[in-house]
Amino acid sequence: MNIPAEFDDIRPYTPEELPQIFEELLSDKDFQAVIQSVMPNVPLEMIAAQLRHCKTNLDVQKTFFHKLLHDIMQQHSDGFDMNASSLPDKNQSYTFISNHRDIVLDPGFLSVGLLDNGFPTTVEIAIGDNLLIYPWIKKLVRVNKSFIVQRALSMRQMLESSARMSRYIHFAVTQKQENVWIAQREGRAKDSNDRTQDSVLKMLAMGGEGDIIDRLKELHIVPVALSYEYDPCDFLKAKEMQQKRDSETFKKSQADDLTNMQTGIFGYKGRVHFQTGPCINEELEALRGLPKTEVFTQVSTLIDKHIHRNYRLYPGNYVACDLLNGTETFAGKYTPEEKKRFEAYLQKKLDLIQLPNKDEDFLRQRILTMYANPAINHLKAIAQ
Repeated sequence: MNIPAEFDDIRPYTPEELPQIFEELLSDKDFQAVIQSVMPNVPLEMIAAQLRHCKTNLDVQKTFFHKLLHDIMQQHSDGFDMNASSLPDKNQSYTFISNHRDIVLDPGFLSVGLLDNGFPTTVEIAIGDNLLIYPWIKKLVRVNKSFIVQRALSMRQMLESSARMSRYIHFAVTQKQENVWIAQREGRAKDSNDRTQDSVLKMLAMGGEGDIIDRLKELHIVPVALSYEYDPCDFLKAKEMQQKRDSETFKKSQADDLTNMQTGIFGYKGRVHFQTGPCINEELEALRGLPKTEVFTQVSTLIDKHIHRNYRLYPGNYVACDLLNGTETFAGKYTPEEKKRFEAYLQKKLDLIQLPNKDEDFLRQRILTMYANPAINHLKAIAQ
């Protein structure tokens, strides 16, 4: 397939490029160390042989990542399932827009869910270049069907970069027949109050043909609700909130990003459920003729409504609401044991936070808010 050269430094590698990249990765000492820590009982020569046997990016995912992610589910969660019954046409290419909890596992579990539900392929993944802190990570994510979102650019460069990324996403969906995953906002929602940023939709509407509605419909957008019973990074997010509160100049370091990635992957997640909504093309059609700015606001609201309605709530979400408000409004939604379990979990996570001027009340409230917000948004959405 002829891929326009303008996408060369952001797109996933092509099958023709893979052999060379495999050799570069295999000879990288850092990559070797990571592989040996993730797959300690498998000789490097065996991994190299399996890797060289892969002809496409999807082959790599099926050979390595599919099993790896199932192992993570088994060891660090109480089970994962995905309901994709809202998508009867499995051969259609979709743009999945989801709430965002974990940069590695959100698209990873989605890809596993698609394959396990009988879809022919996985997703191409939008990933910020701020996370690609080592050369081997940048190579590995592009082997793993990721395309690069460039951050930290000037205003003009940002506009050009967004337009190019939009053209690439349209190309991936319409020409390559690939699915795409993109988070509903830049960065994770620290408080789990999941809202789609208009800027994400504006970027998506830069590419394609026709008016805004045509351009968005071309992408076959599907909202996806991701429900993790426990967020392994909850205490790190709360800690960061206090650091930002106490110092206006506080910025996360690359080491912090790496800690977040590792904690997210290997931390305990409880039960995990992904739920696809319907493709929103029919609902988009109903917005045709609205003023431009209003279209984006309405589409954001529409995506949020589907995501919020499709959350799976766990006892902890209801416990958090009651603890936050000092009420027993949702006492019928959990048992005394479940409340005790959540309170013990909360205390354990608070104890992990190390700060010189630790404000336990503030931190406790922040973590409770993370667990309460999905319930608040869900109840509001189903009442509408």
